[in-house]
Amino acid sequence: MKKTVAFGLCGMALLFALPACSKSGDNESKAGVSLQIKGSDTMVNLGQSWAEKFTKLHPEINVGVTGGGSGTGFAALLNKTCDIAMSSRSVEDKEVAKAKEEKMEFAEHKVALDGLAVVVNPACGVNKFTIPELRDIFMGTKTNWKDFGGKDAKIVLLSRESNSGTHVFFKERVLKLGKPKGPEEYTPNALLMPSSQAISDEVARNPNAIGYFGMGYISNKHTVIAIANEKKSEYVLPTMGNVKSGKYPISRPLYIYVADSTNPTVKMFLDFVLSADGQAVVKSLDFVPFN
Repeated sequence: MKKTVAFGLCGMALLFALPACSKSGDNESKAGVSLQIKGSDTMVNLGQSWAEKFTKLHPEINVGVTGGGSGTGFAALLNKTCDIAMSSRSVEDKEVAKAKEEKMEFAEHKVALDGLAVVVNPACGVNKFTIPELRDIFMGTKTNWKDFGGKDAKIVLLSRESNSGTHVFFKERVLKLGKPKGPEEYTPNALLMPSSQAISDEVARNPNAIGYFGMGYISNKHTVIAIANEKKSEYVLPTMGNVKSGKYPISRPLYIYVADSTNPTVKMFLDFVLSADGQAVVKSLDFVPFN
């Protein structure tokens, strides 16, 4: 799979057409209409590509896309500083409760599928893991590559920060073995990285590193790990076919959430995302089309 071109770290916004400064509830201006999209770092390149294609069809609409993590997107929706939240996880109960306090209701739209790729530096000499083995690594139970048939070297753990939906999903699926209320947590020795691109770059640079991110960030500088639920199970790579069929053990949907489904600009953008053209963008960035 080819590497998706990254447009910067999670705090960086890419704006299309004219600067989008106002919330869409009061965004009628001489410059046209603005649409603010915030959230998942996994999806930020996808959101930027959607925005670029969308504004070619609707040049009167100014679209701003910002990453920062799924939690950032939900917070922006609650604060009414964005129109659309991108998320690589489902909305949490506490976020739904806060929305109700604000007399808001989040509408969920599945827009793509993704496999969370686990990657290592090619120098470590390992290419497959079971889910329990990954659990041991990211909880700090086992700390040396020789425990898994690799070289005698300390494992360098890379994780996304806690406001990331990718961080949350990996913890629930791998560390908690699919039980969201479990007590398991990442080892304090894990290095928390600000973006998927930061993990991608560090794994490529550090011969002892292991990390995880959406499959759109895989490059030929990584060894992609084949994963099995247990040793007797089939080891599976995060390919489009394996994610779509559900064979890959760490697969997930990607979402768009909105708080105002009556906004015509938001509806136009959602319709584009789920159209053939919008889903072609998903495939072009090595994610899996939902439609």
